[in-house]
Amino acid sequence: MEDIVIQNVNLEQSENMQRHRTDGFSSSKSLVVRRGAPFKLSLQLGGREFDPKSDCLRVKVMLGRLCVRMAVTFSKRVSSSRWTAYMESKNLDLQNPSVFISAPSSAPVGCYRFQLHVYSQGGRRRTALGKFLLLCNPWCGDDDVYIPFEDQREEYVANDAGLLFMGTAVNLVSRPWSFDQYEPGVLESCMSLLQVSPKHQTNQRLDYLKRNDPVYISRVVSAMINCEDDCGVLKGNWSGDFKNGVSPTTWTGSGDILNQWAKSGYKPVKYGQCWVFAAVMCTVMRVLGIPCRVVTNFNSAHDTNGNLVIEEYYSEKGEKLKLSKDSVWNFHVWVECWMARKDLGSGMDGWQVLDPTPQNRSGGVFCCGPSPVKAIKKRCMEMFYDIPFVYAEVNADIHMIIMSQGRVLSLSKDTEKVGSLICTKAIGFPRLENITGDYKLIKSPTSTLSSRTSTISDRSTSRTESRSQVFVILSLDKAPVAGEPVSFTVKLINKQKMRKAMKLHLNAQAKEYNHSPSDTFWANSDIAQLGPMEVKVMTYQILPAEYEDVVGDDLINLAAVVEDMSSHERTLASEEFNIATPKLTIQVLDENSVKVNEEQTAIVSFKNPYSHLVGGELIVAGAGLIQGKILFRLLPMRTGGKVEHRITFTPNMVGTKMLQASLKLSNINSTIRGFKMVIVDKD
Repeated sequence: MEDIVIQNVNLEQSENMQRHRTDGFSSSKSLVVRRGAPFKLSLQLGGREFDPKSDCLRVKVMLGRLCVRMAVTFSKRVSSSRWTAYMESKNLDLQNPSVFISAPSSAPVGCYRFQLHVYSQGGRRRTALGKFLLLCNPWCGDDDVYIPFEDQREEYVANDAGLLFMGTAVNLVSRPWSFDQYEPGVLESCMSLLQVSPKHQTNQRLDYLKRNDPVYISRVVSAMINCEDDCGVLKGNWSGDFKNGVSPTTWTGSGDILNQWAKSGYKPVKYGQCWVFAAVMCTVMRVLGIPCRVVTNFNSAHDTNGNLVIEEYYSEKGEKLKLSKDSVWNFHVWVECWMARKDLGSGMDGWQVLDPTPQNRSGGVFCCGPSPVKAIKKRCMEMFYDIPFVYAEVNADIHMIIMSQGRVLSLSKDTEKVGSLICTKAIGFPRLENITGDYKLIKSPTSTLSSRTSTISDRSTSRTESRSQVFVILSLDKAPVAGEPVSFTVKLINKQKMRKAMKLHLNAQAKEYNHSPSDTFWANSDIAQLGPMEVKVMTYQILPAEYEDVVGDDLINLAAVVEDMSSHERTLASEEFNIATPKLTIQVLDENSVKVNEEQTAIVSFKNPYSHLVGGELIVAGAGLIQGKILFRLLPMRTGGKVEHRITFTPNMVGTKMLQASLKLSNINSTIRGFKMVIVDKD
């Protein structure tokens, strides 16, 4: 009988990746499939046809030194718990048969090799070799990362662009970010991250076995995004000096970071801060098939001694002092990943907090989570992982202390400010979704500026404990905008039936989102005479010329200290806020008829609201729209001046994509941004 020969194995890359919803990774040369679903291999035989009666096929699948062997059957029944391989008996082409391989829904994630053997009579064997990448499958009901609704899968796995929320709860900044999971090299960088991790380098076999579990994978990734214990992706820097690298505010997407890390031989990329760490981790998790979203916690407590109390110290003139190791970051950014928690029980399934910013060691390593959001709300402190740390970030109390020459003059408490707004991007829309209620019981709505302002006023009143019975409320008249005065009101309330002479000290300092303030840049003082039970409202302004050169992208700490001139007792109210920068405007011509592989035109425009000349570098980017980046140098323009730049781009992917632009100003510490969602249709 003539011998049988395997001439070729066609991986059917296009068909398989479309079925497995991995066709976005088409820039990769690898076959990319998901566990829990079959993929197809087409054989081209030579010599003679395949004879089902006398010939048999066997498949050997290998991950490192782990391997599994299986016979190719004619049963299409696949298993969620073991590897299977089959041929379809109906319409079987004996010269070019197709073989289907299905990985169990609990198979480890990784880069697999396979051997396909054909055995004929007499024991003769012919072999073909191949490779494929296996990812988690959130579309498979048996997978631990299964998430039930298609719009969730589209947003938290497939979407390659999003928004990060920064600033303050009273003046949110929506920052566009390109997750870039389909950009060339990103998939390979994410797979390399698993391979170079200490867990893999220490025990490859055990690491491969544990990669079936998203809990294990997420802890490995959380540790590998920072470089404190390993050759991780990013080096953190909060010093303000970025001359040996890239300022964290300059990054616009994850692709440049991950590819630079991989191409450098896994040397940490300089530099990152919390939102960069979180956004890059979101990219890696989405690549691996684990649903992931970026979350911002406004007024995030960093409690170093675990007592759930943050002490903030002020001088008698309202200057915030650097006397405490504890701090409240104006915002902190982490990620949530969706997964089953079989180690904790089904009640803890769902969203899990993971924080790659290196703040705290977990199991001896700088990583955090996964912490079930449900456990944080229920205060299940004993559960894995790191729940007490995350709980404190969203629930600590603030004690505000006025000091003079080492002596405490006044103490007031705020039990609501920390974790006042926790949010993420809404599904399918470029706007905020308030998820504070997932983490904690909320007493009042915080979804609008007016309600947030009233809440702030209520907190200012309730947290003031003073025997003078004079209360102070500090409130912004509106969300501050660049180029306009910062207008605010101080309300003094005399609760006693006697006259009061009060001295008012106002103090403003610039600060980074996670640091104590710098020196005072604006101060004022006033005298107020209060009649019995009188309420007095006093208005003030900080002019643009007084804050523009100092603040930039930083924030302002504004404090009011009221002193009873008779008893010398003091009352404090404070607020921290950011100045909203102007936005770049992006207009896409013919935006209703954007087609893949067809050149399109957009116009990016900017109007200068500042009180002096500004110029800088304009960068335009967009995953799936633009290869690389488009750069322009913007010459200094006068106040009120307007500039427009016309760009062309050719989309290479179908779907909703984000075109984003950023303008780094050369003479102010500020970056202006804008974005436009573009719907790309088939040609």
